[in-house]
Amino acid sequence: MQDAVLEAKRCKEDVPIGCVIKKDGKIIAKSHNRRELDNDVTAHAEMLAIKEAQKVLGSSRLNDCEMYVTLEPCPMCGWAIIQAGVKILYFGAYNEQYGAFSSLKLHQIANSKIKVFGGIEEEECSSMLGEFFNKIR
Repeated sequence: MQDAVLEAKRCKEDVPIGCVIKKDGKIIAKSHNRRELDNDVTAHAEMLAIKEAQKVLGSSRLNDCEMYVTLEPCPMCGWAIIQAGVKILYFGAYNEQYGAFSSLKLHQIANSKIKVFGGIEEEECSSMLGEFFNKIR
């Protein structure tokens, strides 16, 4: 999760969310939110990391991959994670409003076998988000 936190800290103009994808214990993709920078509402950290991992693997399937993200994915990202076949998802802070896995249980609706673990380094991830929103308010 610390690699995802470091990636989130690279965000300059956007909500600090970082994502890392590993396969066989090695990082194969990483990204952070770029929605504002790219003027693209789909440029979430998870979506960008998925695209990078797919290029690295030469496949749309991310079988046997683990994803680490600092905030619980939204429904758009959650569906992409499930469709890509990510094996295990670890996330930091819970997304109480839009959480695809804790609130909406998207993985259960989709009958997915993905394993999901939330609250990893939750305090650090939540604090980073809180600081960002305090600055812009």
